[in-house]
Amino acid sequence: MKYFDLNGKKVSRLGFGCMRLPVLDKDNSKIDKEKASELILAAIDKGLNYIDTAYNYHGKMSEKFVGEFLEEHNLRDKVNLTTKNPVWLAESKEDFYKLLEEQLANLRTDHLDFYLLHSLSKDSFHKAVDLGVLDFAEDIKKRGLVKNIGFSFHDEYEVFEEIIKVYPWDFCQIQLNYLDIDYQAGIKGYELAKRMGIPMVIMEPLKGGRLSNPPEEIASMVDSFEGYSPSQMAIKFPLSLDNVMTVLSGMNEMGQVEENTDMADKVEANKLSQEEKDFYKKARDIYKSKEQIACTACEYCMPCTVDINIPRVFALWNNGFLYDEEEKSKEAYKTYLEKGVDPQSCIECGKCEGICPQSLEIIEGLKEADQYLR
Repeated sequence: MKYFDLNGKKVSRLGFGCMRLPVLDKDNSKIDKEKASELILAAIDKGLNYIDTAYNYHGKMSEKFVGEFLEEHNLRDKVNLTTKNPVWLAESKEDFYKLLEEQLANLRTDHLDFYLLHSLSKDSFHKAVDLGVLDFAEDIKKRGLVKNIGFSFHDEYEVFEEIIKVYPWDFCQIQLNYLDIDYQAGIKGYELAKRMGIPMVIMEPLKGGRLSNPPEEIASMVDSFEGYSPSQMAIKFPLSLDNVMTVLSGMNEMGQVEENTDMADKVEANKLSQEEKDFYKKARDIYKSKEQIACTACEYCMPCTVDINIPRVFALWNNGFLYDEEEKSKEAYKTYLEKGVDPQSCIECGKCEGICPQSLEIIEGLKEADQYLR
């Protein structure tokens, strides 16, 4: 296992994400503790020392499981323990403290090695700042309750730039994989954090497992890299970036632990071959060619005059072709229609097309998407 040096602290470049642990009876709140423990122990045995969870994972049971696991195996002092404050639940500054107190109890510890403000967007960040979250962050760090303060992010690059510059963060976390280099913070956000000297944690390196089962054209290209699987080629991309402290993986099978720890033991930062760089570019081009509409989910079209969630509809349409998920997309569309506004309600006002940065034919696109998904 290779490690990132964070002010003298050795942090494994592969982290165990506890959002997708194996479960019993297909119930997300019933963690298969025996199997999950076996997987995490195997990863730790191979050198992994970064454990990531959050307040809301597995129906609020992930933190409790991690706390029990670390106590049972006497591993608390051997790992870097990470969780996240669900800032959207706070209605006062005191709520941040109450949540942290509950999380420390869940995790059976008196301090956290890494602590993030969870899933920040423009609106949630501004609300949290108004409630005093930055003073809270400063206070808990001074008191030793938390050693490193960061944030995880889900919004556009401009919001990322605002957030990362407002406070002296110790680290931050974004979604990044070889396909999503222009999604949310993206590579541009990675480069900004690197210039500012703020290490990154990467989530969704396999895009929720989708990059483990790529289209046949991409799978055949992977075959030219002897001994590598599609999953390994995917996780190699963020591991090759020198300002990435840790790449998180939600491993729920022993084979995934073995594959991912093998890559985390091999990959050197800034050492991608030209052939590997060409692979990532060609793979992106193949995925791009399968898109039905080039929506970037920038949400400039929102709010729609009649409240259709245009980016959501287009994402489901694209996913059906990009990842061979026609049935999954159609089921998700049914769920959307139960609560969201039907695209057939479009009044063709043209407001969305007038402000779309990609100049997309949104009105016609909604008709085609609805015809495919319905």
